[in-house]
Amino acid sequence: MKLALRRLRTAAVALGACTLGLSVMSVPAAEAYAVQPVAPQSQRAPESEQFQAEGVTTVGELRTVDGALSSASDGRTQVIRHPGASYVKVHFSALRLAHGDYVTVSSPDGRESYRYDRYLNRATGSDYTTDGQPGFWAMSVDGDTAVVTLHSSRASRGNVATIDRFWRGYDRTEIAQHNFSTQSVCSTDARRDVVCYQNSHPTEYARGRAVARLLISGGGMCTTWRVGNTNRMLTNKHCFSTQSAVSGSEMQFNYQCATCGGNNPGAGTKVSGATLYKVSSGGSGELDYALYSVNNFTSIQSFGTLYLATTATSTGTRMYIPGHGDGRPKRLSIFEDTQNGAACTVKNANYNSWNISYSCDTSGGNSGSPVLNSSHRVIALHHLGGCPSNQGAKAHLIYNQIASLIDNNG
Repeated sequence: MKLALRRLRTAAVALGACTLGLSVMSVPAAEAYAVQPVAPQSQRAPESEQFQAEGVTTVGELRTVDGALSSASDGRTQVIRHPGASYVKVHFSALRLAHGDYVTVSSPDGRESYRYDRYLNRATGSDYTTDGQPGFWAMSVDGDTAVVTLHSSRASRGNVATIDRFWRGYDRTEIAQHNFSTQSVCSTDARRDVVCYQNSHPTEYARGRAVARLLISGGGMCTTWRVGNTNRMLTNKHCFSTQSAVSGSEMQFNYQCATCGGNNPGAGTKVSGATLYKVSSGGSGELDYALYSVNNFTSIQSFGTLYLATTATSTGTRMYIPGHGDGRPKRLSIFEDTQNGAACTVKNANYNSWNISYSCDTSGGNSGSPVLNSSHRVIALHHLGGCPSNQGAKAHLIYNQIASLIDNNG
């Protein structure tokens, strides 16, 4: 959501093993967890390289590290760990692999594992993101540890994989510290995990599956969702508006808790951004949209899609909002203050030329969320906070501008 953000950050400093929280080691895979990792000299990347975008929730920091994997033997493993991190996203500055060799970037429990060979072919290997610089970014691994393993039959020594940077995700306390907040939770926060509504509101639950968490260039967070029957996604222009940002971002579908209030999300399905098709003109207070596609589209088709309303909504219309406020697992805003109390409704269907308003609860990270009516059509694209008039850009106006680029028949 559009927030008045000016973040106060600490200067980049070099930290020793006692304070760093980063751990890197290179040992045979069988020994990887029997040995306490040793923290090398490392530092927070310069401030100019940290994620900064007004209106986008900052959820991580960039760190530099000097790490390499040798081809001395198969199964060489390097562990990159930052205790308490919510995710780790590793950058390879160089990958010098022979035919048949590959590296994996995995979570310690193997729940997530991404495979990369010399060809970086998404059809035969894993997805990845780029930033216009040499090398590539592996897909992020949820949790505070990424295990990088070399799979090779080569006998010769020499570095075959070089890691120079990584993003580590903030915990909830750090997210609050690094983001100034406009009051967008109106009175009591009535949002609940989407799974809480699986039985009582099955259609709202099902429609929410098309909504994903958007990790922008490694350190920012918004919400995004699939629109129409083809490979198209929508989010806010203020979340990203350039092809390079799309190519550097991940969309995480099915990132939601398994039980109501359980704080136990799975890793879901992650894909990278592909092609930016169109962004709105004007400022972030206007229509504020970005239309784009993803790589590995077939892997996210089972989560369904949403369709834009093609006519204006009206004041008093019942509504709900699925999204990833504060970067948390997906929640639904259905009621305004208390469960089974007053339902969220459109307060002003013509708040101004571009927006409708509502007091349905949102927070930073909800930027880009769909606002749906009781017929489960998207009536607005959420992008502005400020109770009692949280705002969403009018979906029918967005439709008028992108109709030729989507298949909205559903």
